[in-house]
Amino acid sequence: MSLFITFEGGEGSGKSTALRKISELLIEKGYETVLTREPGGTPISEEIREVILDKKNTDMDKRTEALLYAASRRQHLVQRVWPALKEGKIVLCDRYLDSSLAYQGGARGIGLEEVLNINLFATENTYPDLTLLFDIDPKLGLARIAANASREVNRLDLEKLSFHEGVRKTFLELAARYPERFVIIDASKSPEEVVADSMKVILARLEK
Repeated sequence: MSLFITFEGGEGSGKSTALRKISELLIEKGYETVLTREPGGTPISEEIREVILDKKNTDMDKRTEALLYAASRRQHLVQRVWPALKEGKIVLCDRYLDSSLAYQGGARGIGLEEVLNINLFATENTYPDLTLLFDIDPKLGLARIAANASREVNRLDLEKLSFHEGVRKTFLELAARYPERFVIIDASKSPEEVVADSMKVILARLEK
């Protein structure tokens, strides 16, 4: 059974850590999974990622940023996601188009419809089957990042608190807009509780 599951959330929400553990648990249960991320996931997409997140590129225009994300996403779908889904695998993706809507559409102020149109062109209208939104107060998320010396600090981490608050606000708006595929996970809980809550949602979808 193929299933496209995306993991969304603000900086420091813990989604990437949870995603790796969830992948391990699904494999233990006999599911074929593909673990990937955006921007990135393929050699070309990873090169675009380097440009987007490089701390030197603070003067990047917001529309340039949105287009680069969409370009990376297109290549990732063509080379990694679509082939895996065609093979009947479960694709677990760290971020997807909802991140572009939240970061560039909402927090950057480009507009949700404008960014959505760019991405529907790039993805040929490919939406996830399920989106887990790891919701957390931006102050707590950024505090987690500051406390984690091993985590790479990228260009988006350097944005002001108001930017991250805008990201969260837009994510929650998207969850209300697409209730059929969004499930909100309380990311302020312990890592173990977050994984357990996420697994419950995923297994329920797989058993439908």
